[in-house]
Amino acid sequence: MSGIVRYHYMEYRILGRTGLSVSVAGLGCGGPSRLGLRYGRSEDEAATVVRAAIDAGINFLDTAEAYGTEGAVGKGIQSIPRESLVLSTKIPAADRNGTVSPHALSERLEACLTRLQTDYVDILHLHGVSLKEYDRACSELVPALRRLQEAGKIRFLGITEAFGPDPSHLMLQRAIQDDCWDVMMVGFNLLNHSARETVFPTTIVKNIGILCMFAVRSALSQPENAQALIAEMAEKGWIRGENFDLANPLGFLTEAGIATSIPDAAYRYCRDEPGMHVILTGTGNIAHLHENIISLTAPALPPPVCERLNRLFAGVDQVSGN
Repeated sequence: MSGIVRYHYMEYRILGRTGLSVSVAGLGCGGPSRLGLRYGRSEDEAATVVRAAIDAGINFLDTAEAYGTEGAVGKGIQSIPRESLVLSTKIPAADRNGTVSPHALSERLEACLTRLQTDYVDILHLHGVSLKEYDRACSELVPALRRLQEAGKIRFLGITEAFGPDPSHLMLQRAIQDDCWDVMMVGFNLLNHSARETVFPTTIVKNIGILCMFAVRSALSQPENAQALIAEMAEKGWIRGENFDLANPLGFLTEAGIATSIPDAAYRYCRDEPGMHVILTGTGNIAHLHENIISLTAPALPPPVCERLNRLFAGVDQVSGN
């Protein structure tokens, strides 16, 4: 993107009890794009997106073993002082080959560090943990994570939910009962803000760092998808269809200059949620990255708009918006 990109000032927040200062906009290196790798971009091209994010003030970078983007992140952060960045990566507690053992977790972390070209990660998450996997993961893998922490390979322990199959946060409702997690990645958006009632009251008390995923996915980036999903939600009785213009159900968000687009409104809705620290945004396109940062550094949505969204989608915990 040529020319000068004008943002409001990037906001930095303290990531809960980690004490880390993190940009409210975080670069998500997964999602549909995976820094453009899914659309045929090279690793070098993906690394330029990483570097553009850092140049724009983003210091929180989230990747994962499963994304295939750790190598691009490693290239993108070269020559950047390591202590100025907060790196987050993820390894599953179980995969298609079965459960991941403590020894395998340690070996796989070493491979992650090699790809990232760093000696440590700030946060290592157990990735996409389901409710049925949780107890074993906690009893067998948390001690292994503690050993990696003592060895200086990781700084803080994190866990992420599988929001698609678990949109009501059953796993995280179990995980917040334990005191081992410093950071959690939570699915949250204007269609499904159920974590506000079931997760955040406890994470706020325990001062757990919260990363927001799914702020914008297909239903909130493409109007036709939003229209279809909201019509389905009304048909199933999850929302009251008479409260919407089903031909343009989220059109009120762009009226009178409230927001420049539905994604703009969606990012801003998530950003100001109490207990939220980082809103992840992913793309393989630098111009699109800048658009998203502009949204994440824009003024707050008017309170009546947020209140209207809260009423319209009250009680919804069946959809992820993907």
